[in-house]
Amino acid sequence: MIKSLYYLFILSFSFSMLSCKEDEPTPPEQPEDDVVLQVDNTSYSFTAEGGSEALQITSNALWRFEFASDSWGKPSIQTSRGDATIQILAGENESTEARTATITLTSEGTDDITISLSQTGREPDPTEPEKPDYIDPDQTDMRNLTSVQLTELMGLGWNLGNSMEAITVNGDVLSGNENSWGNPTVTKTLIDAVKAAGFNTIRIPVSWSHMIEDEETFYIKYEWKQRVEEVVNYALENDMYAIINVHWDGGWMDHPDYENQDAINTKLAAFWKQIAKYFRDYDDKLLFAGTNEVHVEGNYNPPTAENAEVQNSFNQTFINTVRATGGRNTYRHLVVQTFNTNIEHGVNHLIIPEDETDDRMLVEVHFYDPYQFALQEDGGKSLWGRAHAGDAQHSGWGDEDWIDQTFASVKTNFVDAGYGVILGEYGAILRTELPSAGYDGHVTARNNYLNYVTSKALENGMVPVYWDNGHTGNNGFGLFDRATGEQAYADAIQAITSASN
Repeated sequence: MIKSLYYLFILSFSFSMLSCKEDEPTPPEQPEDDVVLQVDNTSYSFTAEGGSEALQITSNALWRFEFASDSWGKPSIQTSRGDATIQILAGENESTEARTATITLTSEGTDDITISLSQTGREPDPTEPEKPDYIDPDQTDMRNLTSVQLTELMGLGWNLGNSMEAITVNGDVLSGNENSWGNPTVTKTLIDAVKAAGFNTIRIPVSWSHMIEDEETFYIKYEWKQRVEEVVNYALENDMYAIINVHWDGGWMDHPDYENQDAINTKLAAFWKQIAKYFRDYDDKLLFAGTNEVHVEGNYNPPTAENAEVQNSFNQTFINTVRATGGRNTYRHLVVQTFNTNIEHGVNHLIIPEDETDDRMLVEVHFYDPYQFALQEDGGKSLWGRAHAGDAQHSGWGDEDWIDQTFASVKTNFVDAGYGVILGEYGAILRTELPSAGYDGHVTARNNYLNYVTSKALENGMVPVYWDNGHTGNNGFGLFDRATGEQAYADAIQAITSASN
């Protein structure tokens, strides 16, 4: 009986509990997870060189960065969802002033996160030592040689083309460095190899406008002058001659007309005053050449009287500016150019500048005749020389007799008149993509051409300076591997150097 009552009690209690649970209200649904947006860092510092730093984002939602379109600091990803590791990217700070920026990380349903960026300014350029504009004439180590006598000692020359004059033009913005046209950084190993191959003169084409620090004064960055000097010393330490110039330089001189004459002469004088002062203490194995192939932009016709007069004024500005710095520059050998460095234009239009120093001036010409063989790429001709006259791959002109006649005019008009002559550029492209049979004949013809031009230049009192642009592939002028100094085309080098034997 007692056991029965016990079970009855338990049963009644259970029904009672069930009844109570049915009467209780239903608990509310659990809310969705709150939006999570976190980062592992909210402050980044960069050096002037720029770079990237990782940012870890923890989130369960869609997020987005907001920043100024011209900001120097930006995220590598602008928007995504969930956890992510991104990069904060900083561009180079070319100013000496430090700068700051912010970027904001946002997500709907939570507070924004502000990330602060800072960057140091670049170190100021090393201070260029002050030099007086003029010092008394100094003939120390400046041999008493006329310009013609000097050329007899300079031997064979080679151009360090498409390196120190490499410059990028984007509208009015000039930039670039010695690697901008695809060549590696110039090393002493390369110049040592050029010397060992039999060359005794290095022409170093140089651009300066992309290294201007002050547009009002045309002040050239000290660091660039130091780098040019370093390359010059590679040659001089090899007991070679070195020639530096103001090369194409973006083409600002290719407007030889009255309208632009004063502005061009002002800039040219500003450049040469700086260059001449900087290199003033070097001996006479360093030559200055005023310009390069000045012509009317896009026009290779003979100059008008106006064109010739204005271009002649550039030569006079160069001479006056360098001599005005005094010191060894009083006696330095200086090189002036014919219009477009063309031989015929020089004979017809060059007015030799006045010079307070006697017998220290040289004339520069270039030679790429016949054009169809030496320069023309598409549709060009692969053979040269009277032995190939009448061949479909012969240009139809420019053979041995043409060279004889043209170079004789240089000797008559300049060398015999007491002016040394620099054949500052010559050569012929190598057409490596010709079929094998045609290629072999082309190589032979090219080597014959190089040998003949070199020998006739020497015979007529010129310093032949082969144009090497560093390109050793199809349509290139390169003789050496610029990275290693190895000879890329020993046969072409032999064709040139054997001409002096």
